[in-house]
Formats: sequence, C-alpha cells, structure tokens
Amino acid sequence: MMETNQIGEVRNMDIKRILAAADHTLLTQTATWEEIRQICDDGVEYGCASVCIPPSYVKRAADHLGDKLPVCTVIGFPNGYSTTMVKVFEAKEAIANGAKEIDMVVNLGWVKDRLWDQVLEEIQALKRACGELVLKVIVETCLLDREEKVKLCQIVSESGADYIKTSTGFSTGGATREDVALFKAHVAPHVKVKAAGGIATLEDAQDFLDLGADRLGTSRIVKLVKGQQATGY
Repeated sequence: MMETNQIGEVRNMDIKRILAAADHTLLTQTATWEEIRQICDDGVEYGCASVCIPPSYVKRAADHLGDKLPVCTVIGFPNGYSTTMVKVFEAKEAIANGAKEIDMVVNLGWVKDRLWDQVLEEIQALKRACGELVLKVIVETCLLDREEKVKLCQIVSESGADYIKTSTGFSTGGATREDVALFKAHVAPHVKVKAAGGIATLEDAQDFLDLGADRLGTSRIVKLVKGQQATGY
C-alpha cells in the first residue's frame, strides 16, 4: 500500500488527467492472457487512453474490449531493426486484428549511420499502413545524443506520424524530464509527445504532462492509484 504522504500526493494531483493520458502497458515476454485481460479491465475502469500490449494478444483484447478502450500495440519492438517490409506487415496485421494505435521503433542503426532519408521513408511507410489511425514513433532516447534527438524530432514532424515517443522501456533507460522538454521544443505543433519507460511515481507522471507530454507509457500508474506495489515498465 502507498504511504500516507503518497496518498496525500494523489489527492493533490489531477489523477483523472494522468490516467486519461496513460497507455496502460504490459509488454513483458511472459505476459499471459489473464494478465492482459486484467490490464484491459483496469484500463477501462480507470479511464486510460489505451492499453498497450504485445501483437499476439491484439485480436483477443480487441474482442474483449469492443468499443470500450483502444488497443495499442508495438511494431519492430524493441530493437527496431526489422526490415521496413516486415514492420509494415506487422502493422497491417495488428490493424486487421483490431489495433487502433501503433507504436513503432525506428531503425537505430540507420540513425547512427545518418541515413535520414531511409528513416523518414520507413516512418512514412508505416503511416501509410496506419492511415488515419494513430502512429507513435519510438526513438529510444537513452541510445541517442542530443543532435540525433533533435534531428529525429524534425523527421517525425515531416513524416506524418502523430507522436514521437521517448523509449521502449527495454533498453538502458526510459523517459527523462529533459528529453520530454527537448521534444516539445523541437517537434512541429501537430506532433504530440509520449513519455514512456521508468515513470515510477505519480509525481513523475504529473511532471511529464506539465512539461508537454500528451501520453504516458507505463504499467505503474494504475497500480499506484489502486494502492498496489508498482514495479516494471
């Protein structure tokens, strides 16, 4: 259970705003359907933005949820080095299975090689596959320098994607306040920001929203609000 001061912190924060921005997430390799079903039910009960789950569970989750909550899934996850054709296939299959939002990982090797045209073309290909559905682009900030982060803000802005997302949560670090502020300062006005990975407290969540994040990728927020021990993504 949360300590008394944490409960006080909950009461002083805009919890509904935090929950409404949360992509309630479970992406562990060992996730079972029972765990995914609970994530779905909690996402509905607590008014989350979506549930973000592995592709193999999308159809079952979409059937379970109906119109109650959007299903989000991940593409090229977590390493980003699948070919563009494979990523497009993954996205199309997920959409056919009922996904309403797609979180793709960029090819980080191309980023390091400064193959910016290829990075852009891949994101554009995924956006064509998504059509009017939401596409979020995961750039894995913990593996990038500042110049690369700023350049990716420009590329995502040009690509037609809807969001730039900080992290997979499966690398060496997650979202930071500095990166969220950097993204907000460098993306075009139509591009939204998703902070993901390492959002450990409600204070973290509130700070990310105040810095300009529009979505939060986290497995912990609902647990914290429920008064449960919160570990993981």
